[in-house]
Parts: sequence; C-alpha cells; structure tokens
Amino acid sequence: MGKKTMIVTSLLPWLLLSIFSMVVMVAQAEDPYLFFTWDVSYGTRSPLGVPQQVILINGEFPGPNLNTTTNNNIIVNVFNNLDEPLLFHWSGIQQRKNSWHDGTAGTMCPILPGTNFTYRFQVKDQIGSFYYYPTTGFQKAAGGFGGLRVNSRLLIPVPFADPEDDYTVLIGDWYSRGHVELRKQLDSGESLGKPNGVLMNGKPGKVGDDSEEPLFLMKPGKTYRYRICNVGLKNSLNFRIQGHNMKLVEMEGSHTQQAMYDSLDIHLGQCYSVLVTADKDPMDYYMVASTRFTKYHLQATGKIRYTDGKGSASTDLPEAPVSWAWSLNQFRSFRWNLTASAARPNPQGSFHYGQINITRTIKLANTVGTSADGKLRYAINGASHTDPDTPLKLAEYYGIVDKVFKYDTIGDEPGPDVEKVTLGPVVLNATFRNFVEIIFENHEKSVQSWHVDGYSFFPVAIEVGQWSPERRKNYNLLDTVSRYSIQVYPKSWAAIFLTFDNAGMWQIRSESLEKAYLGQQLYVSVLSPQRSLRDEYNMPDWSLVCGLVKDMPKPPPYSS
Repeated sequence: MGKKTMIVTSLLPWLLLSIFSMVVMVAQAEDPYLFFTWDVSYGTRSPLGVPQQVILINGEFPGPNLNTTTNNNIIVNVFNNLDEPLLFHWSGIQQRKNSWHDGTAGTMCPILPGTNFTYRFQVKDQIGSFYYYPTTGFQKAAGGFGGLRVNSRLLIPVPFADPEDDYTVLIGDWYSRGHVELRKQLDSGESLGKPNGVLMNGKPGKVGDDSEEPLFLMKPGKTYRYRICNVGLKNSLNFRIQGHNMKLVEMEGSHTQQAMYDSLDIHLGQCYSVLVTADKDPMDYYMVASTRFTKYHLQATGKIRYTDGKGSASTDLPEAPVSWAWSLNQFRSFRWNLTASAARPNPQGSFHYGQINITRTIKLANTVGTSADGKLRYAINGASHTDPDTPLKLAEYYGIVDKVFKYDTIGDEPGPDVEKVTLGPVVLNATFRNFVEIIFENHEKSVQSWHVDGYSFFPVAIEVGQWSPERRKNYNLLDTVSRYSIQVYPKSWAAIFLTFDNAGMWQIRSESLEKAYLGQQLYVSVLSPQRSLRDEYNMPDWSLVCGLVKDMPKPPPYSS
C-alpha cells in the first residue's frame, strides 16, 4: 500500500504540470488583442511654413504607427473631437469576412462629432506594410494618416535577417489650404490644381540646414528596414536615399524577389519595404521624395544620421528618372518570392493563380466629364459614384436595396458614350468565389492608381494602348507580386486577377483623392448565398446605424 502511495505522489508534479499546460494552451488559443485609444482633434501646424488646421491623433501629426503581428485582433477606440463626421480606413487590411469595419462610406455610418466608436478587426493571415487614413469629407488632406505594419509571427520564417530597426516613411504631396476650403472648391466644380509641396513624415525638410534634426539614426555596418508609403493626394513620387542602394524585400503584404534599386517610383496608395545597410562614410545623408510625371517639380527631404557621424549631408541630391517608360520597366522587374512564406508556413508560390480559369472579365475605363449642372466629375465607364445617406452594406443587410441603390448600373465593358457622365451609387454584383479578370483602362493624360478593398490581387500586365483578349499572351502567369494597388500609365491599361472569396461590400477606387471624391470609385457586392458565419460575420452589435435603417429592427443573424 505504501509503495503505491509513493508512485502516485511522485507523479503528482507531472500531473499538475500537464493540467497547467492545458490551461495555458486554452488561454492562448485565441489570438492576442491589441488595444488603442485615439483622441482625434484639430490642431495648428505649419508643414509648409504657413499655419494651417491639421488633424491630429493623440496630438500627433502624422498619426501614431500601429505595430501589429499576423492574426492580432486590433481594437481601436476612436473619439471624434472634430466638428464633422469621421471614419478611418485601414488601407490594404483585407478585413476577412468583416467589411463592417472597413471604414468607407459604403460600409459604415460615420462617427458623429463628440462621440466615439470602437473598431474591431483582425489582421488575418497577413504580413507587410500598410497605412490608415480618414475617408470622410476630404479629411485626408488635413492629415489623420499613419503607418500600419503587420509583422510575421516568430515561428514563420522571413527571407532576410532581422534588421537593426524598422522605420516608417510616409511621403505625399500636400496643399497649404485646409481640407474644408479644398472640399468647397471641388464642390463648386473646380479642380484643385498643383499641390504646394511634398511632405516626409509631416515635414518638407531643409536642405543644407545643419541644425535640422535627423528623422532616423543608423549604426555603421547595421541593416535597417524602411517601409515607405505614398499617402499623398495627387502625385506619384520617386523615393531615393543619397549614396545608398535599397534592397526591395516586401510590397503591400508580399515578399518579393530581392533586388537592388537606387530609386523607386511609389504611386498613390502604395507601400514598399526595403533594406538599407549603413555601409558608407559615417555622416548625414538625405532621403528624397519628388514628384513624377508632372511639369512642376516638388520634393521633400529627410535626414538620416550615422551614429557618431561627423559630416554634414551633401546638398548635391540624387535626381529622379525622367520618363514613365522607366517606371513601367521597373514595375516589370518586380517578382514574387515563390519560395518565401508569407503569413503561413506554406510558400507564397504554392497558389498557382495562372492555372485558374477566368469566369468573368470586367473592363473599367476611367473618364472625366461634367454633371448635368456643368460641374466637374470623374467617372468609371461613364458612371460617377455618389454616396447615399444609408451605407450600401447596411441597405443590403436590412433588405432595402430597392430604396437605396440598383445593382449593375454599369456593364462589364464601357459603353459607346462613356464621356457622358451619370451620377448615383455604383455597385457591381459579383458571384462569391468566382475568379475574375479586371482590366483598368486609363483614357486620361495622367498616371492613374487603383485600389481594391478586401483583397490582394495579381497584376498580370501593364501595357500601352487598348486591351484586347489577344493581349493575354503577354500576361505574367507565374510570379507577379500579389498586392492591393496598381498604377496605370497614360493611354495604357492594366490587368489583374483575383478571387471574390471575401464576402462583403468592397470599394474599388482611384487613389487620387480628388478623383475619388468626385466619383471615380465603385463598390462590389460579394454575397454568400448561404448567409453563413463560415463566410461572413454578422453585423456587430455596436455598429452605428443611420439613414433609412436607423429605426428598423435588426435582421436575424447569419447561421453558424
């Protein structure tokens, strides 16, 4: 009897350890939560030397970086202390099954002045470099934007060594007038014209001013990661670092084949991630961001300082390339890293997008024209989008689509009279899980940049001229980089592939804020026929309601 008691007693620590391990495993089963509280307010700053009203987040301009990891649950409690409605969009975050918190006027009711709202979303199966910004009332022209990074989980291999540090560089053109004045100008039917400057992390830089503080520090011999996003309003920008090459390693959530560049064209809404090694003489160096494809030249600079460096930065700045043909060739040099893991252990290249049959081709032509009252409007296939008082997603969920909008007011191809502009909500009806081809045709004289919410797509080609089915023979069907934005050069076209496997209401928009504000955007409705929680989350209980659904009873929830 005593012998048996000894055996049980000796096993007791192991049993307790096993029970404790099981408890820990259960506690850790849900992905971690990150909590943020934002006080959004106005403030006065002088980005270009002239005092103007800007939008601050917790007193910061630009806003704070969101530093997250794959599958984190992000909770952002936003207090709107502005005098107008507010929404935030998380550019590039796919919001899997959750267009409810995408932050566009087609998916959410705005946060009213003096109130707060809590965004809750998961950075599900994503890694990479992104940013956020306000989407209502042309507010992006006043700031309110910031970087959003999604780091890889520790157990997922990354195709480069950990950098010494990780820096965010937000570049973009800027107007010295307030967003309300700019909005009134657009509402009156006038274009905004030339911006007043370019900012880098909220500043234009001062070339030759030794008293200017550096934006970043680098230790000699160490390698650093720079995440560069064009958060501007109108122009493509070229980014370069004086005396240093940049190794491109990631683009909008995908690891790239690693290649060296002395400069990068970064178009509106795009984010690139590069490695830079501090292997030059220990001194100061300038980062430069300047306008591309314009008759005018605007630039911003930011200083990098080597620790213990003793030399001032040279005022001889590197120049940008001059043609858009150079830019097109650079796009063609980008390749997906087929053997690298992304958010999951399996290699990116295990998804063979080039072997899937296309079920639908949608051709979208961007055009410019005037409304019935003679005001400037931008359009897609002749239709210029306007936001109804009831968000499109809510109208669909509450079953009152017929009172708010009509599906498919434009066809899958531009009509013969696309220069004639019609106004109203533009919503395409898509079939869940269909694999589609979208052609963007640029009929304008300026470079266009397009963004697709809710998805990462494959830009298989950009070419000059007009698209035809014969052009498919030139598609890259193997290793184009999966991403969420694509540029289209003047009188050219771009083709993308994607699977509509994310149920929700998703915006396709021009990244030119002026063009999107004046109608160059649309929504794609992707409905799950089963109305199942497997495909889409229910509308959150704390969601804001407005418009026609404000006093309606909530529809029955989706089934499990």
